[in-house]
Amino acid sequence: MESSFHKPVMLKETINSLDCRPGGIYLDGTVGGGGHAYQILTETAPDGLLIGIDADDDALAEAEYRLKQFGKRKFLVKGNFADIVKILGNLNIKRVDGILLDLGVSSHQLETAKRGFSFSLDAPLDMRMDRRQPLSAYDLVNTLSDKELERILKKYGEEIMAGRIVGAISTRRKTSPIKSTKELATIVVEALPPQLKRKRIHPATKTFQALRIAVNNELSNLHRAINDGIDVLNRGGRFSIISFHSLEDRTVKNLFRSWEKGCICPPDFPVCTCSRKQKLKVLTRKPVTPGETEVTANPRVRSAKLRTAMRV
Repeated sequence: MESSFHKPVMLKETINSLDCRPGGIYLDGTVGGGGHAYQILTETAPDGLLIGIDADDDALAEAEYRLKQFGKRKFLVKGNFADIVKILGNLNIKRVDGILLDLGVSSHQLETAKRGFSFSLDAPLDMRMDRRQPLSAYDLVNTLSDKELERILKKYGEEIMAGRIVGAISTRRKTSPIKSTKELATIVVEALPPQLKRKRIHPATKTFQALRIAVNNELSNLHRAINDGIDVLNRGGRFSIISFHSLEDRTVKNLFRSWEKGCICPPDFPVCTCSRKQKLKVLTRKPVTPGETEVTANPRVRSAKLRTAMRV
């Protein structure tokens, strides 16, 4: 049986976007089980190097096994891709030729009940990518103020029913803490009007997304990874990012375009005063999406979008 880690999204398209070459140095900031990394190492043989980063111990163990044959051509590091500069510095590497970020939650994480990412499996509310961190979804749901919890659902889940959902959560937690994924999902469903319960996606999807983003500080980490990652790319190096929801994709698109433009002075300024220079050339005006065959084989990838930019 194939491991749940071994399902790299848009593998061919991603490898092509990175323009992998022998002898190059590539960083996979979300190495997962090593699916993309395996192909990067294969394409960059015989002397290419790969740095694989992940906050998840299960993922790193799987990647170590999967990439064992490549020996000293790979370096696996437990950490967050927001710390790209520090991680490369610790390895005495100043520049890389390509960076890949796959922002999705892995099938393994979704299918491992105890991780608490999925409402389809009853488990303790958790959602931490890195289980060393103290803050979990349980803490957010049971300790945040109604106002802050509603802000999170609106900002990170784009949930139009945030007020009703938080009202239901607030009522329940006054009686007893909300401990499990199933309990939270049920509260969300019961809080919604009938017409919103019949949509294609599960009614609790946006709430769970919002909590996961907040628990793992995902959007601010993505901002930092892009802004810092650009500066460790060699000229001509590629930055490829696979996102799975509109907030991520919008962040990637806007930051890539911002660094392509360079100057951020108001249009009516006669001369540039910000001294901000162009650093990127966007290579994907429209995001690359999975083909019908891949979506049929793995429906979870249907929302995936790949964007790529090149360092100038």
